Amino acid sequence: MFRAIATRAQTGVRVLGRRNASTNVSVQNLEARWKTLSSAEQNTIAKQLEEVQKGDWKVLSTEEKKAAYYIAFGPHGPREPFTKPGHTGKVVGGVTAVLAASAALFYVIRVNGSEKPKTFEKEWQEATNEYLKSQNSNPISGISSEGYKGKGYLDC
Repeated sequence: MFRAIATRAQTGVRVLGRRNASTNVSVQNLEARWKTLSSAEQNTIAKQLEEVQKGDWKVLSTEEKKAAYYIAFGPHGPREPFTKPGHTGKVVGGVTAVLAASAALFYVIRVNGSEKPKTFEKEWQEATNEYLKSQNSNPISGISSEGYKGKGYLDC
């Protein structure tokens, strides 16, 4: 009776060993080969690894563990990074170009702009101060307050 149980246990180990050997071939260096595999092959490998992971993880080889981690969390599919090497230089160059163009546009507008509006004239600003005093505008701390010593709305 004990021989039958021992024989069955050994047979189970052999089958388990064959299964690991067959998947181990397909998962070797999977990170480098993943993009070249067809989607059917990728799905097959993923299903095989899913089945293997349902068993004892101590039996899994290092290659199978790496392949399972890569399939679950690796930089492929939706987790593939948007930025490639050298992308930072392009971003910095683009931002610099946009800032330079906006500075040049600002300079051209300022140089070719018309004269100052009439609200910048001293007479207009003085009239604004008088109007605000007559309306008692900001009576606590502003132009209409007692003892106010500021210049009001004069920019000159």
